[in-house]
Amino acid sequence: MTYQEVLEFMFSQLPMYQRSGKAAYKANLDNTLKLDEYFNHPHQKFKTIHVAGTNGKGSVSHSLASVLHTAGYKVGLYTSPHLKDFRERIKINGTCIPEPDVIAFISENQKMIEDVKPSFFEMTVAMAFDYFAKSNVDIAVIEVGLGGRLDSTNIILPECSVITNIGLDHIALLGNTIDLIAREKAGIIKAGVHVVIGEHNDVTKPIFESVAINNNAPIYFASDEFDIPVAMRSVDNKQVFQVYKNDQCVYENLQLDLLGIYQKKNLKTILQTIEVLKEKKFAISKDDIFKGLKNVVKNTGLLGRWQILGANPAIICDTGHNEDGVKEIVAQLSNTAFKKLHIIWGMVNDKDINSVLALLPKNAQYYFVKPNIPRGLEAKELKKVAEKYGLSGNDYIDISEAIKKSKKNASSNDLIFIGGSTFVVADVV
Repeated sequence: MTYQEVLEFMFSQLPMYQRSGKAAYKANLDNTLKLDEYFNHPHQKFKTIHVAGTNGKGSVSHSLASVLHTAGYKVGLYTSPHLKDFRERIKINGTCIPEPDVIAFISENQKMIEDVKPSFFEMTVAMAFDYFAKSNVDIAVIEVGLGGRLDSTNIILPECSVITNIGLDHIALLGNTIDLIAREKAGIIKAGVHVVIGEHNDVTKPIFESVAINNNAPIYFASDEFDIPVAMRSVDNKQVFQVYKNDQCVYENLQLDLLGIYQKKNLKTILQTIEVLKEKKFAISKDDIFKGLKNVVKNTGLLGRWQILGANPAIICDTGHNEDGVKEIVAQLSNTAFKKLHIIWGMVNDKDINSVLALLPKNAQYYFVKPNIPRGLEAKELKKVAEKYGLSGNDYIDISEAIKKSKKNASSNDLIFIGGSTFVVADVV
């Protein structure tokens, strides 16, 4: 089989949530446990960090991997979804799994895959764990796909469990209230395993505390541990933070190459997780932290987080797509200088479209598009709903046409923002 043939097999034969939605979601770990047994429990052969949450888990996962890599560890990184190439999901020290390894995994195990009939995600998790074990990684950062309790990644016993935050997303699968979603994500908390919570509120905190106590798991609330009053921008376009703990500056001029203002929240989660790892005797110096966070994109290849794509006019994209994520985007747009705002926007049809559109700025020219997947909401339908919220613009047959039109309309001092869905951003990075 060629690499292209393997991709066609995976994408066409295996149910894939990103394409099919709810039909691809398996509300149990049966297939995952079958695959794990078949491959002789590869996840038991290396250490792990488990990262869940509604928003920020990708940035946190990549940042932790960058710091650990800088500290000299051989680091696996499993994330989803991918933007350009399937292999982005499985990396070691920032390098994607080679095409021959993907081909070999599918070719050698095709009969078993056809017998078990796993989902695309279940199969991908098995591939990642098998690849990390065979490659003898020291530790792997494993990002939860969806939820936590019943996610295929939730067979690992990590060094630390991390839950970034809780918001309303995937409500058809995880529950339509914050407390229900929190309970699902709290399902990654394991007996005796330290857990770091990024953000919390009056609803989620007692849930996390209760699950942690029942599991005898030490719990840390990162937002209570650190204070980061302001963020500045360096001359080489990195965020610069002064990080305080107990009223003492513990990280002075800490630089991060991820530019979203929401990264300030993620940074607290990252630093608290590193403290847990150091307690567990991981050799991570302060210099490793500074260098690792300054070079997250370089070390891991992370894309689509307030990523600058062009200048004159400025072109920026971000993968934030649910209500909480879009609130952060709108806040950053309001703090960004431009003459006129152009927004290229597309959404998938199983999101809370109305809640998101209600947040978007009305003083912008919109270019509505359909994400290039079956779940993509038709651009004409999106435009129709958006008009109810005072958002004016036109629909376009594809993203490239929308970009051409926005560039034609924009002056050198304008801003073109591209977002609404990971799959819109995937077409431009």
